[in-house]
Amino acid sequence: MRVLLTGFVPFLNHGINPTEKIARELHGQLIGSKQIIGEVLPVAFSQSATQLITLFKEHRPDAVIMLGLAAGRNRITPERIAINCNDGDIDNEGRALQDASIREDGPAAYFSTLPIRKIVNQLNEASIPAQISNTAGTYLCNNIMYHMLDYLEQQRLCCPAGFIHLPASHELAVTNAQLPSMSQQELTRAVRVIIECISD
Repeated sequence: MRVLLTGFVPFLNHGINPTEKIARELHGQLIGSKQIIGEVLPVAFSQSATQLITLFKEHRPDAVIMLGLAAGRNRITPERIAINCNDGDIDNEGRALQDASIREDGPAAYFSTLPIRKIVNQLNEASIPAQISNTAGTYLCNNIMYHMLDYLEQQRLCCPAGFIHLPASHELAVTNAQLPSMSQQELTRAVRVIIECISD
């Protein structure tokens, strides 16, 4: 089984993105029976989703796990839903969108097809704080989740896919005392647990 695992480069005032490190570290590894394809996406409305879909077409994975940083959250949060809206802060190209549809004629939202309840339960059993999140925001994280699920729906492809937000790493929290954090090692362990939750 092949799993496409994506992270993002640093963005806004965050000089580190722990999801980038995880995607690079786990790339090429075998976790259980799952071969990991780790890729890092830009933080740009003009590029991120296009690159993600291109990677999907290239690798033809059996599951897609998208990771992103939610600085300020204190636990691992699988996202339940992606909404058809771009809004918020500027991206790394200096572009900001407001009240913009991701796809003009697209559905209002898509639900994750990852086993998010199982993921949360397994993480908590592994003593890793986790809970389901009902909002992926309206920034790039929500954007790529919506695009990926929309593509799979339009192509009628059966492939578990969804987005999971991670808190800051300790390394990132050093630069901002207000951020709750986990060690990079613990974040990577959490992602390994998540991958093991995906059925073959």
